[in-house]
Amino acid sequence: MDQSTSAAPEIPPSPLAGSLEGLQGLLNELVEPLLGRFSPGRARVLLGRNTAHYPDAAAELEAFARPLWGLAPLAAGGGKFDHWELWREGLAAGTDPAHPEYWGAVTDIDQRLVETAAIGLALALAPEVLWDPLTGRERDNVATWLRHAMTVRPVENNWQFFPVLVGLGLNRMGVGFDPAPNLARLDLLESYALGKGWYSDGPNPQRDYYIPFAMHYYGLIYAHLGDDSDRAQRFRDRAAAFALDFQHWFTTDGAAVPYGRSLTYRFAQGAFWGALAFAGVDALPWGVVKGYLLRHLHWWQTHPIYDNSGLLTIGYTYPQPTLAEQYNAPGSPYWALKAFLPLALPATHPFWQADEAPAPPLPDVHTQPEPGVTLMRCEQGRQVVLLSGGQHNNWARHGAAKYSKFAYSTAFGFSVPAGTWDLEQGAFDSTLALSEDGHHWRPCELPEHAVTHPGHHHFTWSPWPDVHLETWLLPHAPWHIRVHRITTPRPLHTAEGAFALSRDIHYNSETGPAHARLTSPTGHCQIEDLQGHRTGELIHPLPGTNVMTPRTVLPTLRTELPPGEHWLTCAVLALTTPAGAWLPPPPVAHLSDLVPIASGGPTDLRSGRGAGPPRG
Repeated sequence: MDQSTSAAPEIPPSPLAGSLEGLQGLLNELVEPLLGRFSPGRARVLLGRNTAHYPDAAAELEAFARPLWGLAPLAAGGGKFDHWELWREGLAAGTDPAHPEYWGAVTDIDQRLVETAAIGLALALAPEVLWDPLTGRERDNVATWLRHAMTVRPVENNWQFFPVLVGLGLNRMGVGFDPAPNLARLDLLESYALGKGWYSDGPNPQRDYYIPFAMHYYGLIYAHLGDDSDRAQRFRDRAAAFALDFQHWFTTDGAAVPYGRSLTYRFAQGAFWGALAFAGVDALPWGVVKGYLLRHLHWWQTHPIYDNSGLLTIGYTYPQPTLAEQYNAPGSPYWALKAFLPLALPATHPFWQADEAPAPPLPDVHTQPEPGVTLMRCEQGRQVVLLSGGQHNNWARHGAAKYSKFAYSTAFGFSVPAGTWDLEQGAFDSTLALSEDGHHWRPCELPEHAVTHPGHHHFTWSPWPDVHLETWLLPHAPWHIRVHRITTPRPLHTAEGAFALSRDIHYNSETGPAHARLTSPTGHCQIEDLQGHRTGELIHPLPGTNVMTPRTVLPTLRTELPPGEHWLTCAVLALTTPAGAWLPPPPVAHLSDLVPIASGGPTDLRSGRGAGPPRG
């Protein structure tokens, strides 16, 4: 539902000042702490203990290879870097079966296959620093290792691009290989297209940052470096369409909505904007594209995402191991360097010649059916709230929290659980949690039968086989409204959280019948029960659960339900600045005004039981 359009407030240019030199300097600063971490043979970068599911050799290859996402474009664009011998020697050693630091042959669905993509790009963009100085035997080893990697089975998702990028590198080196498997992989990848520039990341429900920083990113690299003009144009056309939707995911100061898995890759969120420039896709004015990328990079530099030695940490806006997926090793965050792809462009490219421009005015509410989300621009675009109506991921660690909460905010993020024994462990912000005993809690984990409309999201879920819920999410920027119909054969405890705000600064709060509210210099939050049946209180989740703030307080509505059918309805608001007074929720007199589907609900919000079909 596109409503009024908010004019973007004036945002000063980022301190990177739009300069090619500024971005080159930032990349060198990011890579410098890695230089003293190389193994004796240079094939591995040792950043700490590996906690991922793959072995140490793969984790240390990952830390070696991922900086190449930034260094290869730097070299291609003529940027200065004085330590190429480390990566050159490491590449020779890691692909030599006789060397003690040999990475090992890539196997099916192997983390090492992921890292071949960065090596393929580096060979395609900068052979003069990585390939040309190698001896004939070293080149043979590299080619043999990479050609074998192209024969293994990738996951049926964005992984299909990894052999394609290896092929681009081998083509540049004049190394022969059978192109047919890569053409089949490209056909499979294109089959994931959903329309309006969106893909799925394989045959699954995920529509997250893997679409811009993987599916589109690799497709745009292929569009620029590959030799299939028709396919390249399709990749460009999809990216141009996607850009029109993706801009809604960013605030006017460069923050992107924290949503989905792999958030520890941080400014890879904005890598799509640089890939547009790399492939020459002028979906938006070059100054606007440049502004999106540079403001995003600057926003990240204002947060404590590094350790004391300057290494990127696992976490989002601060070191937060609880956020990690099972595939995050110490070198994983360096996928962030994908954001530096435009360093491959000459200074004369229109991307670099353009003045950094602010984000254009965008609608306050914008629904995107392909990913099943609604983006609300609040406070003149200084905050973006994403309503999610149906995505799920039960494989990734804390997948329910990362995909299936009701709302995600650029300012207040979301929380991952530290357990489910009590509400403090569960950190149930932006969701409804249910419990049989008042101690063990179950939130929405697997939304089903999801439908996204311009005015609302509707889905069902069942925390137990015999307990069924229907949920509607309705945008009303800056508020959103949640409606739940619960059918239960036994008594249940319920707790519904708003957004979690910092508790490290003095705040004023008010809790009681039908409301929980707090305001402080760091934000303002309210959750208002529109039926008046629940009681508000403040929950103090365990530290390190929220992706934006280490210690939080969470306004929450609670009640107990007897067996039967019940309706719960609330309005939720969060602002980045104190409002000065408690704000009235959107005026709604009847449930039929909220639920656009006739579903046998009550006609009057004062009633919590079913009372016939809604009005209208």
